Amino acid sequence: MFIGEYQHALDDKGRLAIPVKFRQELKTGAVVTRGLDNCLFLYTRRAWQELAKRVAKLPLARSKARAFARFMLAGAMDVEVDSQGRLLLPDYLRTYAGMKRQVIVAGLYDRVELWDSAKWAQYKRGTEKSSTDIAEALGELGV
Repeated sequence: MFIGEYQHALDDKGRLAIPVKFRQELKTGAVVTRGLDNCLFLYTRRAWQELAKRVAKLPLARSKARAFARFMLAGAMDVEVDSQGRLLLPDYLRTYAGMKRQVIVAGLYDRVELWDSAKWAQYKRGTEKSSTDIAEALGELGV
């Protein structure tokens, strides 16, 4: 389980240090892909396989299903945590997420989200202001 929020810096080669408490889960490999809200999603290989199977079962005849599958699956890349606890983020994914130097690593139970620090701060301010509305909407869903 991934929880917590951490700030790390990308090095000149595009490598990102992973928080120590996340490394054990990711040591057997991981997959990074485009995430929603212009962040990156990082999954363990096992969690990725489960998600990819569900996405692959979406109805091919539905244009939004095809678009979502392309968005999630075509941009995915296998990554390995090196001996210093870093992973190399592909340039096209760093560009998609608008990552500069400072990156927020946020644990969200079964995945990790990777955000440009400034974009994360902006996103967080917006959701904090709307937290009551968000909670009420989720209440209607049984959360």
